[in-house]
Amino acid sequence: MDALLFVAAALRISVPYTLAALGATFSERGGVINIALEGMMLSGALGYVLGAHATGNPWIGLAAALAAGLATGLIHALVTVRFRADQITSGLGINLLAAGLTKFILTQVFHSSSNSTRVVGMPGWRLAGLENLPALGSVLATPLVLMTVALVLVGQAALFRSVFGLRLRSVGERPEAAATLGLPVTFYRYAGVLISGALAALGGAWLASEQHSFTDGMTNGRGYIAIAAMIVGKWSPLGAAAACLLFGAAEALQITLQGSAFPTELLQTLPYVVTMLALAGFIGRAIPPRALGTPYDPEHAG
Repeated sequence: MDALLFVAAALRISVPYTLAALGATFSERGGVINIALEGMMLSGALGYVLGAHATGNPWIGLAAALAAGLATGLIHALVTVRFRADQITSGLGINLLAAGLTKFILTQVFHSSSNSTRVVGMPGWRLAGLENLPALGSVLATPLVLMTVALVLVGQAALFRSVFGLRLRSVGERPEAAATLGLPVTFYRYAGVLISGALAALGGAWLASEQHSFTDGMTNGRGYIAIAAMIVGKWSPLGAAAACLLFGAAEALQITLQGSAFPTELLQTLPYVVTMLALAGFIGRAIPPRALGTPYDPEHAG
């Protein structure tokens, strides 16, 4: 039973990491570096809370989160794809913008700079066969958990088994060559970044739904760990999801060991130590898309 509780905790914790890492995979496979995941997750979390607060309906909250993520992704796409600005600088700017803007909106709507009022969370589905499964049943019956599993599988197929995925990867490897074949490079790069924003926002919505509120800075660096997971997973949805499960297990272990003889400060570093060790072991072997971070200028292509 203790083992099942640990697995259930690891699954819950890994959901926002996985959604953000999956989103980053689509963006970077198209050639656009996306370190704006933190801002996209914050936007999604606040969007969920605003939608759920206004209507009392968690599904409208989820739709609002997606809209917020798409809007944030569009900003990153406009700055990096349309105006060809430095992609890392744009990502950092969006993270800072989201941190300030969400705090401002929080103050205006809920009259608090630290947290919102309590909102409804996503309801669990009553699925035959899961209700009696100890510990794991309630987790697997959560809509966003099932959606995350489905999105990882669909994402893997979309990237490596579809025409869209082939074209997206081609513009991330050799955009000039793709353009000579008639592919609209700009369109596919926009698509990758927008998909990234939507998926990262779902990760933020998960956090807000679990906590039943929005808290200032609630992503707490998860976007950056998601980037590390994507690199460890070699820009593959399945690989990134596996890495996120590893980080989720490290965080679950940290929670499990609290109150033990281990120093609290040391335990708090565990997920980040795992991140650094994973990067040190894999980053040298993980080969990024060839044109990652390289602006594409259609007027001077070829």
